[in-house]
Amino acid sequence: MKLKKLLSLKQWSHIFRNSWQYIVSPEVAVADKLLFTIPVIVYWVMPDVLPFMPIDDIGVTMLLAGWFVSRMERKYPVLKIKR
Repeated sequence: MKLKKLLSLKQWSHIFRNSWQYIVSPEVAVADKLLFTIPVIVYWVMPDVLPFMPIDDIGVTMLLAGWFVSRMERKYPVLKIKR
């Protein structure tokens, strides 16, 4: 993401809204859903793997959500949810 998009509240609301829509959508494959949820759950359960890194749990979740939504928008263009 570009820096301007990274700081945009509209972009982050789009990412969080669409990530939830892709996770609950029956048209999205279970493997694609697990590709996002498993790393997030593992990081939240074991947050002290890198104890001195300044990245918080929510930061990792936000980065993975941005990646997940952009990947799902490319893979499932038919399901693209309106902004």
